[in-house]
Amino acid sequence: QAQLVESGGGSVQAGGSLRLSCGASTYAYGRHCMAWFRQAPGKEREGVASFTTYNGNTYADSVKGRFTISKDNGKSTLYLQMNNLKLEDTAVYYCAAADYCPRRGRALDQAEYNLWGQGTQVTVSS
Repeated sequence: QAQLVESGGGSVQAGGSLRLSCGASTYAYGRHCMAWFRQAPGKEREGVASFTTYNGNTYADSVKGRFTISKDNGKSTLYLQMNNLKLEDTAVYYCAAADYCPRRGRALDQAEYNLWGQGTQVTVSS
C-alpha cells in the first residue's frame, strides 16, 4: 500500500534551518511528481514546493530562495531543505505524491495530489 511518512520537523528560532524528509514506499516513491504542502493554524493548506522528474521544480513565492526540494533516488526519500526560517513558516508540513502529474500551472494545487503523509510540525519562534 502506498505510504508517505514525514520526519524532521521541530522547533527552531527565526533565521534557522530544518530539513524535512519524506520516506516513501516503493509504490509511492515511483511517482514522478511529488510535493510539499503546509497548513498553518486557522489557514487553508497551501503548496510550498513541487518536484517533477522531467519538468523541474516549482516554489511558492513566499519560500523562493529559502527552501529547496530534492529527491534521493537511492534512499527513496523526498526532502525539503528550509533555510532562513520565518515566523510565518510555522505550520504542519505534508508530503504528497500524484499518480498522474499535475496539469500545467497546478503543481502546487493540492487537488492534483492523491497520496498524502500524516504531516510533521514545524514551529519557528522569535
